[in-house]
Amino acid sequence: MSGFIDLSQNYSFYAAPLAWFLAFVPGIYSKSLGGKNYDIANPRQYTENVQKDQKLDKATKSRILRCEAAASNGQETLGLFIASIIAANYAGVPVETINKLAGVYLGTRVLYNITYIFLQENTSFAPLRSLVWNVGLVSWITLFIKAGNRL
Repeated sequence: MSGFIDLSQNYSFYAAPLAWFLAFVPGIYSKSLGGKNYDIANPRQYTENVQKDQKLDKATKSRILRCEAAASNGQETLGLFIASIIAANYAGVPVETINKLAGVYLGTRVLYNITYIFLQENTSFAPLRSLVWNVGLVSWITLFIKAGNRL
């Protein structure tokens, strides 16, 4: 037992929908900021509509674009993260290890979203965003390596 969560129970497959949700949230926030610029019939036009909107101030436009970028980034890594969870489970990597590394990935997605969306007005936070992203990357790469070492 570790803390208040029993890491001997396999929670890793719950991490997949949580990771999807963490990739989805920035987009929802973005749409709430962009208002009428989101057209459900033509969703890929959203960022262009935002950029053309004269009623939105520069800071809001910038935040919307960062939200969209954070959402895309989350979607881009989602498949590899889920594949690493499946590989680790298939290979028999200890459940506690899988849970911890999945938790690291989820934690880095939260920190990445916060850092990118809310702190990037100050460019000195860009290295922090990159560091957080790389820690998340290392977590799922580690799962693949651990799976490979067991097969």
